[in-house]
Amino acid sequence: MIVTVALCFVILLVLGMPIAVLLVVTTGMAVLLHTTTSLLALPQQLFNALDNFILLSIPFFILAGAIMTQGAMAKKLVAVINAMVGPVPGGLAIATTLACMFFAALSGSSPATVVAIGSIMIPALVKAGYPERFSIGLVTSAGSLGIVIPPSIPMILYCLVMNVSVAELFMAGIGPGLLIGGLFMLYTYALAWRNNWQAQERLTWRELLVTVKDGFWGIMLPVIVLGGIYSGVFTPEEAAAISVVYALFVELVIYREFRLRDIPEVCKQAAILSSCLLFVLAAAMTLIWLLTAFRLPHQIADLITAHVRSPSIFLLFVVVLFLLMGTVMDNVSAMLILSPLFAETLNRFGIDLIHYGIIMVLVIEFGFLTPPFGLNIFVAMGLTNKSLVEVSRGVWPFLAILLLCVLLVTYVPPISTYLPYKLLR
Repeated sequence: MIVTVALCFVILLVLGMPIAVLLVVTTGMAVLLHTTTSLLALPQQLFNALDNFILLSIPFFILAGAIMTQGAMAKKLVAVINAMVGPVPGGLAIATTLACMFFAALSGSSPATVVAIGSIMIPALVKAGYPERFSIGLVTSAGSLGIVIPPSIPMILYCLVMNVSVAELFMAGIGPGLLIGGLFMLYTYALAWRNNWQAQERLTWRELLVTVKDGFWGIMLPVIVLGGIYSGVFTPEEAAAISVVYALFVELVIYREFRLRDIPEVCKQAAILSSCLLFVLAAAMTLIWLLTAFRLPHQIADLITAHVRSPSIFLLFVVVLFLLMGTVMDNVSAMLILSPLFAETLNRFGIDLIHYGIIMVLVIEFGFLTPPFGLNIFVAMGLTNKSLVEVSRGVWPFLAILLLCVLLVTYVPPISTYLPYKLLR
């Protein structure tokens, strides 16, 4: 059966079959050729995979991000952050990174962060004298923090397939997110100091107060959503729904740059993206159901532990494997397929599933910035009308920083596990 699954998977992947259809067809071929189970089990398993209350949070978070991208909240946040750090060397670029980090805590979506912040900050950076390649690379790379800083849609998917706490994984993403954002800002500051990039004029206290007051409603959203989850006031699913209601209220009633006529189009965009994600999830869970029935995770664990004695070597193997997989398929799909297959191996090595989940999310972030499946690169291309090569050149320095962060988080677990261990266990 393993040979059938592998051959079918590779052939359909080379032919360019959509990943969700590929997974369903592969599962169907294995069921048909190697079991006596009826093919009616496939639609039943697809349904069972989606019959989980936590999945409600995905379309809600996507919809909230779409509303804020379409409205004024992103601009208000950028204005507040720029007013605070703009006067330091490289302040506008540092403000861009901070804005991406903050908007990531609002939307949970990497592409939405690139669109919302990039449409504002790339022209502003270029106008202020920053190199265009650097400006595009910074926004494209910092926008990827949308899947590291909670709430994060890939984190929710991982929690579902690996049966771990969403609140714990969300909290575990804070340390790595701050680490990556901090190193991006440090690199930006060093470039600004070396190239003598001009700092912005300092605002008066009165102007700063007015700017902060104007952006207050946007600043409060992550406080309400994440504070409510961590304090136990509401669940992640309820937090996602609250974020939609709050974003609609702020955009329609307070900022008033979002109109009622915009709602159908925003809902359409969110529905399409949600459907794609959930279809891939259902297809991956169906394949995992079949492979688990044949005890493939235990066979993989036996094979790995027979040749690998160190958890550190195993984690390095996993990181390299996922980076290579990112050249032939998107890493979110790879995580959904492969992570459950390594579950028994993780258990034998005593590797914490929260720590492993953050490693997976960081590798996915890396995949968002590398062709041919680098979603952020394609979003930046559409935003700036630049070629794949031009955008990729701007991203490479930040990829080197991100790779360093992946290794640090992999081999220094407290970076990700300290907060959830300290506060939630």
